[in-house]
Amino acid sequence: MEPFVLIGFAVLAVVAFILVIVFLKFFTTWLRARVASAPVSIGKMIGMSLRKVPVGLIVDNRITAVKAGIDIASDPLEAHYLAGGDVGQVILALIAADKAGIGLDFNRACAIDLATKGTGKTVLEAVRTSINPKVIDVPNPSMGRTTIDGVAKDGIGAKVKARVTVRSHLDRFVGGATEETIIARVGEGIVSAIGSADSYKDVLENPDRISKAVLAKGLDSNTAFEILSIDIADVDVGDNIGAKLQSEQADADKRIAQAKAEVRRAAAVAVEQEMRAKTQEMRAKVVEAESLVPQAMADAFRSGNLGIMDYVRMKNVQADTSMRESIAGTDKPPAAS
Repeated sequence: MEPFVLIGFAVLAVVAFILVIVFLKFFTTWLRARVASAPVSIGKMIGMSLRKVPVGLIVDNRITAVKAGIDIASDPLEAHYLAGGDVGQVILALIAADKAGIGLDFNRACAIDLATKGTGKTVLEAVRTSINPKVIDVPNPSMGRTTIDGVAKDGIGAKVKARVTVRSHLDRFVGGATEETIIARVGEGIVSAIGSADSYKDVLENPDRISKAVLAKGLDSNTAFEILSIDIADVDVGDNIGAKLQSEQADADKRIAQAKAEVRRAAAVAVEQEMRAKTQEMRAKVVEAESLVPQAMADAFRSGNLGIMDYVRMKNVQADTSMRESIAGTDKPPAAS
């Protein structure tokens, strides 16, 4: 029995040694949590270690929350870490919201943190924006535009720069539209407000009418922000768009008229060529008919219907006609003999 006893003592010694090492490893963290009135059992710490969760991170954030008056157990913190969230940002956001009197529970804070993951924003920034409103430039210079351009009813353009003061709406932050939507909607509202003005002078004289018209449309619906104010920072006169459009329309009408005139000219040239062809055809028929005259005269001589004196008189008439035509300068060829 002595060998088995020795083996048992050896096993117990090894287990005791392991327990001592584990206890020493987590003792400092356990003691820190206990002293801070945010206790976390050593068993949970061992479980965190086995799940590859940083024990110090969870315990330190629990201590921070408890010291700020927010009691959050270690299990929800561990679950949020395993889900890929930033535990530290969530705790800081909850503390900031609690101090500012904003109702924000842990689950919503975790949802916002996961929703903003990879966007360059954090849940803490969302809470801070809810406490201290931020200003958005419309349009955003980083998008390549410096003004919102609109055209009044008189055809003259106006260039507007606006500054939108927004506050995060935490209840709509998850699934709500982002700043880009706010910028697009405000830009659309500015263009519509300028277009409804009778003259660009109205826009220059009363720029506040633009902000009032845009605010009345409720552009912050279904977005992660609440629009507090829209301020017109600058208004400049743009190009005379109406005159440009009229000039371009006149040029287009001119080109259309020229095209139609060219069609009519081509048709007239075609008709002229056709009439010339018909004239040549008729001349050919006349020449053909005149070529039959000598033959008819010969038949008349043979049959006795034409005398020599009749022939002489006809030749005199032809000579007289030829002389008259030469004096008149006509290009008609003389009659065939």
